[in-house]
Amino acid sequence: MGHKVHPNGFRLGVYRNWEAKWFAPDKEYKPLLLEDVRLRRMLLARLKNAGVARIETERSSSALTITLHTAKPGIVIGKGGTSVDQLRDELEKTTGKRVRVTIQEIKKPELSAQLVAENVAAQLEKRIAFRRAIKQSLMKTMRAGAQGVKIRVRGRLGGSEMARVEWNREGRVPLHTLKADIDFGQTEAKTTFGRIGVSAWVYTGNFPTEAPPKPAAAVEEPVDAGIPVADVASPLAELVQAVVAPTPVAVEAAAAPAPVATAEVPAAKPKRASRTTKATTAADGGGQTAAPKRATRARATTTEKPAAPKTPRAPRAAKKKDE
Repeated sequence: MGHKVHPNGFRLGVYRNWEAKWFAPDKEYKPLLLEDVRLRRMLLARLKNAGVARIETERSSSALTITLHTAKPGIVIGKGGTSVDQLRDELEKTTGKRVRVTIQEIKKPELSAQLVAENVAAQLEKRIAFRRAIKQSLMKTMRAGAQGVKIRVRGRLGGSEMARVEWNREGRVPLHTLKADIDFGQTEAKTTFGRIGVSAWVYTGNFPTEAPPKPAAAVEEPVDAGIPVADVASPLAELVQAVVAPTPVAVEAAAAPAPVATAEVPAAKPKRASRTTKATTAADGGGQTAAPKRATRARATTTEKPAAPKTPRAPRAAKKKDE
């Protein structure tokens, strides 16, 4: 925990390529590496105001190709290409090889972390408040289409006696995600009270990780049912003909048209005659009698229990008369 990894070196060989593309044996590796370092320092010092974000070198047996990624190609090229010619001549004298200079323009400098850090450093050198410089750079980068940006400054901020670290962030910057396209840049601001280091991280999205297309499934062609019997050898001709040729019964059954099923339509039910018509037909003697009325259900009568015999009352005793 706490170990910091360079975002560009962390993604080398995965989605990002090297800035120096050449190979040399062990004895030649050290001088060529030192030569690359000197060339980069010379180019950055000479093209300080050209907005150079990245320098790529590619070596062959007798030639050197240098690619400059800059936001201001007009300053590098110069009027009529004079600046490029002078730069090429100077590089050839330094290296002793044939040098080819290629210039590539950065269309959105706000999305380049190195240029964002240099912009903040230039504002700090002009005595602009560091919080204001950071805030303005964050807003410009997010408006340019970045998904996240982080800027950190370290040193004697605001001329204070003790150095400290201040940083600010907008959006998200997933440093531990390998497929995340994170650009990193750092520089120094040379102020009257010391140097202030500026670092910038710009997250523009994920690298395109497209899966390889799946092979198309083989389409099976329909097998022809008809087998030319003439081409079959004589021993198998009769067997194949017996299997392929349909039986006569099956042919007749297939040829005979299938009977068409006719749906029987049920006869319409006669309408129910009303009571008046029934009565008139019975009076005319048409042989029809009036339909008897529905017999009402006889209600079940409850059987009465036989009354119990009355017991004779005892005669009342005659009242004694008062003598």
